[in-house]
Amino acid sequence: MGHLRQEVEPHEVGLDPKALARLDQYFAHLVDDHRLPGCLVAVSRHGTVAHLAAHGWRDRAAGLPVETDTLWRIYSMTKPVTSVAALMLLEEGRFHLDDPVARFLPAFAEPRVYVDGSGAGTRTRPAGRPLTIRHLLTHTSGLTFGFYHSHPVDALYRDAGLESSVAPGADLAGTCEVYAGLPLQFEPGTEWNYSVSTNVLGRLVEVVSGQDLDVFLAERIFRPLGMTDAGFCVTDEQSERLAELYGEDSEGRVTPIAGLPLHGRPRFLSGSGGMVATAHDYHRFMEMLRRRGELDGVRLLKPETVDTMASNHLPGGVDRRTFGSPLHREPGNAGLGFGLGVSVVVDPEITRSPSSEGAFGWSGVAGTTFWVDPHRDMTVQFFTQVRPAGSHAHFPELKRLVHEAVQD
Repeated sequence: MGHLRQEVEPHEVGLDPKALARLDQYFAHLVDDHRLPGCLVAVSRHGTVAHLAAHGWRDRAAGLPVETDTLWRIYSMTKPVTSVAALMLLEEGRFHLDDPVARFLPAFAEPRVYVDGSGAGTRTRPAGRPLTIRHLLTHTSGLTFGFYHSHPVDALYRDAGLESSVAPGADLAGTCEVYAGLPLQFEPGTEWNYSVSTNVLGRLVEVVSGQDLDVFLAERIFRPLGMTDAGFCVTDEQSERLAELYGEDSEGRVTPIAGLPLHGRPRFLSGSGGMVATAHDYHRFMEMLRRRGELDGVRLLKPETVDTMASNHLPGGVDRRTFGSPLHREPGNAGLGFGLGVSVVVDPEITRSPSSEGAFGWSGVAGTTFWVDPHRDMTVQFFTQVRPAGSHAHFPELKRLVHEAVQD
């Protein structure tokens, strides 16, 4: 078990204590107004934790407060971890970014692309290019999510039982076989569409390494970095520290809902969203990325690999609003590109909230988010456990308030 602890006073690393007090007041108000059950925010600079604040409850009904060792479902913040695992294998020469996925997962050997129609009347054609590992890492694969309800291919996912991205009763290998049997939404490499790609990437890690995904991550990432609570399930010893999961009602207030079945090893090891972790765990992971692949003498990736991961890989350096599928051509994607498993700021002048060029990170559906800002030598993480009815409205305010705190 690891507790995250504040290590320096904010002013010692160029952060304004008054601005950070406004940050705390903002989130304390959301808790008092029952918009959030509880939350934790941590801001680190130059490798030291300069601000750490916990508000509210990890379990409101039981009266259990958020603490520095609270365990959170991080959902899609799992994706950067799985992406690092794949990049470690890339560095070992086990594959190349532009290798066809079918070299390792033969079910993807003959992908077909949607043409028109719906349901049983769907027409497809053979893909004009192979689906590659680069496409998985950049979410330009043509794969999608069943819960989007925005395209006929999404409906095919739901018809196959994939609304939650898991084939009924299947493990990761079986679920990826189902993905492979469905048409791609578009030609690989021609659009950006957030999708089940990282689940396929997780299966690729398993096949290439010869280890189950949870074993690989534990042996190659969690233990070396000292991420002592991170994993895909919660032990009896950890369970008291797990935050309750909440959802929004029609008025934006939070009520408990069912969460992932986290007790006992899951059949489906989701490289996209299956992890739990503490703030201490993810701080260790972020700091490894901030230090370009190394932490406390443990090197997971070469500096140039992290630089590549955190660079925009969308063609022509465009943002996700420009290159995204129709669903993603919305204002929140302006100024944001995509690297290898992480969002990357490419034009801070047009982002929805203040950002630094080159800052990178990702978020989770239950309200968790992180970013690494190389320009300011800073890492930020935020945790709560609310699956919102809409978008995470507090993320832009979080970024604005952190931005205001930076004095140099």
